[in-house]
Amino acid sequence: MIKTILRMAVDYDQLMGEALFEAKKALEKGEVPVGAVLAGPEGEILARGHNQPISLNDATAHAEIIAIREAGKSCGNYRLPGTILVVTIEPCIMCMGAAINARVSRLVFGAFDPKAGAAGSLYKLNEDSRLNHRIEVISGIRENECRELLQAFFRSKRF
Repeated sequence: MIKTILRMAVDYDQLMGEALFEAKKALEKGEVPVGAVLAGPEGEILARGHNQPISLNDATAHAEIIAIREAGKSCGNYRLPGTILVVTIEPCIMCMGAAINARVSRLVFGAFDPKAGAAGSLYKLNEDSRLNHRIEVISGIRENECRELLQAFFRSKRF
């Protein structure tokens, strides 16, 4: 008897919805509304994070870093192969570096960040052959929703 293994497709739209939920938590705290979830290979959420540099007085408290730290603790390892990092905005250099060091397999993000993005906009760390790990990138998931949340936040700060 041959067993057929059915692998469910990961629902990036749903995972981005969870990241957006995290971004709204940051917004409620007066932080830049960025959210992240780290999922396992089948799409199960392992960790969550939202921006908290102001709340925690910590320049490294970006949504991605918090999610990677939480996942590392719960998995008992700093390496997270096979995982999917879902973020509302394209990660910065610091966050891409953390994802690369954690051996995240795939990055899924909503909106591009032309001023600081390190996964296609300004830099392409995910493709740098000088590094010992590369990350597959999928962009544009719920892009308008992610971008509008950030733009509304920054518009409110100008007035």
